[in-house]
Amino acid sequence: MKNLKKALCLLLAVLMTVSLLAACGKKNDDNADGKKVFTVGIDAEYPPFSYLGDDGSYTGFDIEVAQAACDLLGWEMKVFPVNWDQKLTQLDAKECDCIWSGMTILDSMKEAGYTLSAPYYDNTQVIMVKEGSDIKSSADLAGKVVAVQLGTSGDTLLSEGGDLESLTATFKSLIRSDSFLKCFTELSGGAVDAVIVDKPVATAYADKNAGFTILSEELGAEQYGIAFRADDKELCASIEGAVKTLVDNGTYAKIAEKYPDIVNNLLFLN
Repeated sequence: MKNLKKALCLLLAVLMTVSLLAACGKKNDDNADGKKVFTVGIDAEYPPFSYLGDDGSYTGFDIEVAQAACDLLGWEMKVFPVNWDQKLTQLDAKECDCIWSGMTILDSMKEAGYTLSAPYYDNTQVIMVKEGSDIKSSADLAGKVVAVQLGTSGDTLLSEGGDLESLTATFKSLIRSDSFLKCFTELSGGAVDAVIVDKPVATAYADKNAGFTILSEELGAEQYGIAFRADDKELCASIEGAVKTLVDNGTYAKIAEKYPDIVNNLLFLN
């Protein structure tokens, strides 16, 4: 009888452990109401796509579209600011469910097997300088100190093997910072002579901060998309389906109206 009681106690303990583990797993995926929690990985300093608003909440075009898609799907959305240079590592570690923040679709991502959404935005790189600078084109960057954000497409273009590697060779030095904000701060303070940056980010910053000039020359062409882990194709399809509905019912266009600097390059509207 004692052995039977011990066996029953052991079985009960095992069942309780399994139930607890299951509950923990559910907690990671669902909220207290049973809703799916969808965590969006963003660059927190990337206006107008994702940034910290004046009210202390994250906002921007991508955040608003992601929230609208989650509302449509009945999901709870959470925002997770990533280290942009480590964004895919953090995605792989399941710290977020996707990277959705003005992210350039790169061939290296495709080759690595990531699930990528259809592109939704056409982008280019531009050169930002201080007003009155003698830099008028990329040819004038010879002998200059240039800044770029780590992990961005601009960084890829300027790195060894990139399409603009020969341009980089003319610089006095290339400074890689972990945020565009630091790049702009260094430009403002005279620590660097120019910043190579995504056009919408440069435009958004120059609109709010006087003393900068964006050169008309554009460097490279690229497209933005959303990155998911390789085995999350169904998740990607759910998000793409929700976004399509937002486009069809006009919600997408209403959100885009708040961001006039990017609306003409949004592929779903043009």
